[in-house]
Order: sequence, then structure tokens, then C-alpha cells
Amino acid sequence: MSKWVYSFGAGHNDGGADMRNLLGGKGANLAEMASIGLPVPPGFTITTEVCTAYYDNNQKYPPDLAPQVKAALARIEQAVGLTFGDKHKPLLVSVRSGARVSMPGMMDTVLNLGLNDATVEGLGEASGDARFAWDSYRRFIQMYGGVVLGVDHHRFEEIIEHVKLDAGVTEDTALTASDWHRVVHGYKEMIQEETGKPFPMDPEEQLWGAIGAVFGSWMNPRANTYRRLHDIPATWGTAVNVQAMVFGNMGDDCATGVCFTRDPSTGENVFYGEYLVNAQGEDVVAGIRTPQPMSKARAKPGEVAMETAMPAAYAELMEVRRTLERHYKDMQDIEFTVQQNKLYMLQTRNGKRTAAAALRVAVEMAEEGLIDRKEAIKRVNPASLDQLLHPTLDPKAPRVLLSKGLPASPGAASGIVVFSADEAEIRAAKGEQVILVRIETSPEDIHGMHAARGILTTRGGMTSHAAVVARGMGRPCVAGAGGIAIDYGAQTLSAGGRVVRAGDTITLDGATGEVFIGTVAMVEPMLSGDFATLMGWADQVRRLKVRTNAETPLDAETAKKFGAEGIGLCRTEHMFFDPARIGAVRQMIMASDERGRRTALARLLPFQRQDFIDLFRIMAGLPVTIRLLDPPLHEFLPHADGELEEVAEALGTDVEAMRRRAAELAEANPMLGHRGCRLGITYPEIYEMQARAIFEGAIAVAKELGRAPVPEIMIPLVGARRELEITRAQVEKVAAEVFEESGTAIDYVVGTMIELPRACITADKIAGVADFFSFGTNDLTQTVFGLSRDDAGKFLPAYVDAGILPKDPFVSLDVEGVGAMVRIAAERGRATKPGLKMGICGEHGGDPASIAFCEEVGLDYISCSPYRVPVARLAAAQAALGAGDDRTA
Repeated sequence: MSKWVYSFGAGHNDGGADMRNLLGGKGANLAEMASIGLPVPPGFTITTEVCTAYYDNNQKYPPDLAPQVKAALARIEQAVGLTFGDKHKPLLVSVRSGARVSMPGMMDTVLNLGLNDATVEGLGEASGDARFAWDSYRRFIQMYGGVVLGVDHHRFEEIIEHVKLDAGVTEDTALTASDWHRVVHGYKEMIQEETGKPFPMDPEEQLWGAIGAVFGSWMNPRANTYRRLHDIPATWGTAVNVQAMVFGNMGDDCATGVCFTRDPSTGENVFYGEYLVNAQGEDVVAGIRTPQPMSKARAKPGEVAMETAMPAAYAELMEVRRTLERHYKDMQDIEFTVQQNKLYMLQTRNGKRTAAAALRVAVEMAEEGLIDRKEAIKRVNPASLDQLLHPTLDPKAPRVLLSKGLPASPGAASGIVVFSADEAEIRAAKGEQVILVRIETSPEDIHGMHAARGILTTRGGMTSHAAVVARGMGRPCVAGAGGIAIDYGAQTLSAGGRVVRAGDTITLDGATGEVFIGTVAMVEPMLSGDFATLMGWADQVRRLKVRTNAETPLDAETAKKFGAEGIGLCRTEHMFFDPARIGAVRQMIMASDERGRRTALARLLPFQRQDFIDLFRIMAGLPVTIRLLDPPLHEFLPHADGELEEVAEALGTDVEAMRRRAAELAEANPMLGHRGCRLGITYPEIYEMQARAIFEGAIAVAKELGRAPVPEIMIPLVGARRELEITRAQVEKVAAEVFEESGTAIDYVVGTMIELPRACITADKIAGVADFFSFGTNDLTQTVFGLSRDDAGKFLPAYVDAGILPKDPFVSLDVEGVGAMVRIAAERGRATKPGLKMGICGEHGGDPASIAFCEEVGLDYISCSPYRVPVARLAAAQAALGAGDDRTA
């Protein structure tokens, strides 16, 4: 018989932290906490394998699951001295989801399960507090009704508001036992009306309904969206955790809270979190009541810290904090409950954190001796570094303050106000920058939060749904801005007499919690401190060199500031779009003979030479790989009458002749047409001009700096050895001429861009005349798949959603197909020429998963856009260390 259920707590622990894949993160950590002596209410975990079996078998459970659940439930009853369904001493349980990686707010929870019209009386008798019992009952019906029965949340809120109005109170806490009795009665009537069935009274039916809802939530739209955004496979499944209830809402000697062992926004080594007296856990994260701080040091006037209100429980929690960090050797996200002054631990997991916090925690834990430097390198998600590489608000810029909330997630963003997640997604898809403004966010808002540049809520604290999700996404967030009033109907937000309408622009500062009217100027980030330390450690262990794709001085300087070790791709056609040059380029293309082309190229030579002088100067002593002209001709052809007239005048002909020439040059599929080395072979004078500009520029810089750069001249779109032989001979001929004219010779190399399947298959032959290979994986992906990157966006998302492709192959390298071509070319090329230098220069060079593949294949360097250089440096180090899947940052 398969083992589907694992118990924990009360001296019976079947699992531990090393069983995360089977028990989910929550279940594994509950078992682990229990095993190291922390106060964990007993419970059991239904494994992720059940979830997989459930979906593989038309949503049916394995036949031997039910008896295992019954036996595990009996162990809880024995441990706590209560009986499930007993009308005098009822056992109540919570039912929670728990995937192997944290998915905050993405799946559903049911608390107080086991209550019915009989057991609620028993709970009241056992606790001596009828109000507590009926409040717990209404909470259960509300959660179960929403999660399991699918009743809209607002239907429950309408009933509560009606009862509060009748009672003349504004706060839930002011309602009496009889008031809650009325609420429960109203809930049950409404559920009967909505579903056509009475609310289930049988605790066993309730339990299986909740278990089914947790498994069902694994495939709900918000969970699917979250998994897609965070590359979490659907096949992993979720576990279900059933645990004896402890109550933070039994009186003023009870509380519940969420805390982090370090500050998740900054990484500072301080106990960070919030709690609520006389509340259940959902109250903290839902933002319905304003939580209080944990420590006296963080308490503001009017706030009562847990350290003051419950000193004994707080002291015990501080010791738990130290124990958990020493045990897990990472920052922990903790959920706890205090019931009648006794502390219980409900969860621990590696805490979600901002990129800045991830860096600080990793570096400081290494310096504290908790982990070593290699582990610190593995701890930071390379993709999260993007959060640190973009502008923040300029402290000198003028601004108009609208209001202030909590600094829930750092960073800054400006955008137009939208009030719904759907609107955020729609407008962002049109290229607009939006700020999602909500009273409070819910898991259903996940798609809009991802689309938005920033998030603003008027309710909720630092551990609210909005705060946690925003930090994980790297979005700036201001939460709990209670001074702002939102009117969804009127589509406005207002504060201090000012009104902002949908479509107006605001700016958020997630580091201070401030909200400003209009756009505020921003400044570039300064990378130092923990960032520099970790990058230094990463550079010591990585094998792959990291270069940049750049053709402008600004890009080159930016990349060098971020640690680029040269230029791996200079796309020379990008240099020709400048208005001062485009006329000469069009003249060259439209010329009907070599003489006309050479006249135009003579105009371009000084520009090209200065381009290379600038790049060689910035990258002094570092390699610069220059791809010779590779323009799809349609990008340069003149179309408007004014453009045709300009070219006609330069060539001494008429507009109609130019119109006919443009028609002759038009191509049905220009991406597979007259471009790359094909252009250099049919019009050799083009590559000759570029080669002359490269060599003259390199010699000029050599004389200026006293040391010669080493140009790496790359021939694009080679598919046959003879193409490279011809174009290489052109380059060598020009080199000899320039060296003789200048009386100076410099070293250089000539290689090719591997971007065609034929080049990969015949790499052994091509390597005979190449000094290096650089894989152009953008075009290689197009030619391997036989699709256009510009057009594929129309259907690729559907392919990813349908599981045909795991990811967009233009974002993350298709290892199975495109990667196989790279592997073939690398093996065959080095079989001919051992030690042949190889790199990758497609945008995949900045993708961590693709970088791991490059390490595996044994490439020498990766090249990526300037702002991805730090990402690539860290990812290359992790690849060298064989880092696994870590999603804490």
C-alpha cells in the first residue's frame, strides 16, 4: 500500500525538511519544527503525489487514501484529547495548501473546520466564551462557503454589515454572541439560496470538501498565472496540511501574527513583523484590521508592540527566531498563534524578500559564519537583480505629496492610475505604464499586479497580500495608505482635498511609502556595498566570461560599469539608423553599380571609424567582437516620396527609377533573404569599408593609449565553409593594406556567427577557417523552429499555456532543439580545432537557465544586454557551482 499521509507533532513525525517535494514546503517544515522541539499543533500532510494522482485519474482519490486520513485524524484526537465531531469536546482543524515552493496567497485555506450547529455549543462550553464560539463558526462558514462552495465574498460581507448596522457598531469586534448567531443564520440561508443545498453539518463531509478544494485550487486561474510567472511546473502539485486548531481569537490573552527573522525589504538583522490581539491569522494578511508591530523599537505613538503586551510569548518567539535561523541557515517567514498566553508555531518557510534584502542577508549570513560564500552566491536569484538596476526617485526633483502609506516594497514607479487588475493588464499590453490602485489586493489580482509598474493599497500592512506579492515580483508597493479614499464607482482616489482620476499619473516611492501627484524624476542606481561584495565572490568562482551586446558608447560604458569583460556583439547595422547616416546607407543599397556603392561607402567610412574608436577606447584592453553588416534590407529601403527623392538626387537619377529599384530589392521573407555574409559576398565593397574602419580605428586607439585593442571580426549568417573563406580573405586583404599604409600592425581574429542549422551540422568544416564561434541564438531559434520572432508572439503564449513548449524559446533557450544544435556545433567545431573559442551573443546570454546550459556545453563566454550583465555574472557563478532551483529572492 502506498503511503499517502504523513503525521507530525505530539511525538509522531513521519517527515522532515528534506521531504519538501513530497510534503510541500509547509508540511515538510511543520514536521521539521516539531522534530526540533518547537511547539507545533499536531496534524498530518496529504502528499503532493495525491494531487498528481487526483488530476491523472479524473479528480478521483487513491482508494487507500481515506483509511490513512482516518488513522492520522485519530492520532490528532489522541494527542489533544478532543474528538472530531464530538458535540461536547470537539476537535477543530485547519486545512491548508502547501506546494514545494512558496506561492503566497495563491491557494486557499479553511480554518475551524468541524464546527456545526452542535459542536459550536460544545466549543462555547469548553472555552467558556459563547461569543468566541459563534465568531469562529461564522468564520468557518465564510471560508468554507467561499473556498469550497464558491460563494462570492461580498455576499458574506453584506450580511455582516447589515447586522453591524442593526447593532449600531462599526467594528466586527464589537459584535456579541447573539449578533454572530444572527450572522451564522443569515450565512446558512444565503448559502442554501446560492447553492440550492444546505451548509454541510457532517464534519467528515466538511473535511473531504476542503481537501478537494485545496487540490482544486492548484489549477485555479490565479495559481496557474503565478506558476507561469515563476516557472513552477504544474506537475509538482500541492500537498494538503490538516492541523489541530489553536485559537488566537479566544480573548485578550490570545493573538496571531506573521513575522520574518530579518527585514524582508532591506535584509536588516532585526525581528520584523506584525500581530493582532484576539484575532485569527487571516485577519493579519487580509488587511481588515490594522496590525501592530512586534518590537517596542518599531512601535509608533498609539501602537502597542507584542513585546509590551505579551512579554513572555514575545521572549519565547525571539528564541524560536534564533533557533530557526540556526537550523535552516536562512531568513524565515513565520506564522504563529498565542492561545491563552501559550505560543504555537503554525509555519516556517524561507522568506520571500527583495533583491536588496536577498543580497544583504546572503552576505551577512556568510560573514556571520552561518553559511559559506558559495552558499551565499546560490542564495540570490539572478533575475531578481533587475530590481536593483533601475532608477529611483531623484532626491532633488520637485514633487507634490498626495499621501503616505507603508513602504511595503522598495523601488519607484510612475504611471497612470487604474483601479482593476483587468484594466492594468489591458493597458499595459498597449505599452502604457500603469499603477494598480486597490483598497486591498486579493490573489485574483495577480495578473494585474504583474502588469503594473507599481501597486498602491489603502488597507493592509507590511505582510499583506499586496506587500508579499509585490516584493516577490520586484514591484514597488505602498500599502496601508489609509489617508487615501478610493471610489471604485467614480474611478477616483482622493486625499487631503485633492482628487486623482483614472488615467491621471501618480508616482510611488516604495522605499518611503510616499505617493506623489504626477511624474517625479528618477536617478540611476549606485551599485556598491553588498552588491559589490557578492559580485566579487561570484567572479571568483565563475568560469564563463561575461561580455555585453553594445554598439553605442552609452551602452558600452553602462555595461563596463556593471562588470562586462568586453563586447561580445556589436551590431554594426544599428549604427546606420542615425539620421546623419541613413541617407548614405540608402544611397549604397539603391545604387545599381559598384561605383555608386563605393561613393556612398566613402561617406560612411569616417562615421564607422569613429564608432570603433569610441568603443575601443571605452573597452581598452578588452575584446570587442564586431559583427559585419547584417541588415534585412527592408529596414533600410526608402519608402516615402521624400526618402526616394533624396536618394534619387544623391545618385543622379529620378524618383521613378528609385521606385523601380526599391521594388527589385523587395523580398518576400527578408529575414531569410539577402543579408549577412550573402550581402558581403555579392557586394564585397561593403565589408571592405567596415574592415578598413575597424583596423584604422584600432590603430588610432593603439597610438593614443599605447596598447592595441584586439578586434574580433565576426562574419554573420555563414552556412557554408566557402562563404567564410571568401569573406575572411576580404578582411585579410584590407588588413594588409591598412597595416602597410599606417606602418603599424595589430593582432586580430576572424570568426563567424553560428545562427543556421547548416552551420551547426557542418561546424567541423567551418571551424577550419574560423578563429571563434559565436552562437547567435536569436536567429538560430528562428531557423531551428522555422518561425519568425516578430510574428510568433501571436501564438507562442498559447503554446506555453498548452504545454507544447515549457517557455517562450526567445526568452529562455530551447535546450532540447536549439540547444542540441549548439551542442553539435561545439563538439564538431572543437573536434577540428581543439580550444576553439566559443560564446553566445543572443539575448539568451542574459537568461539564467540558458547560462546554465552554456556552462554545461563548455562555452567560453556569454554576451547580453548591458543591464543584464550583473544577472549573467551571478548566474554564471551559480552554474559553475551547480546551483539548483532556489526561489527565495
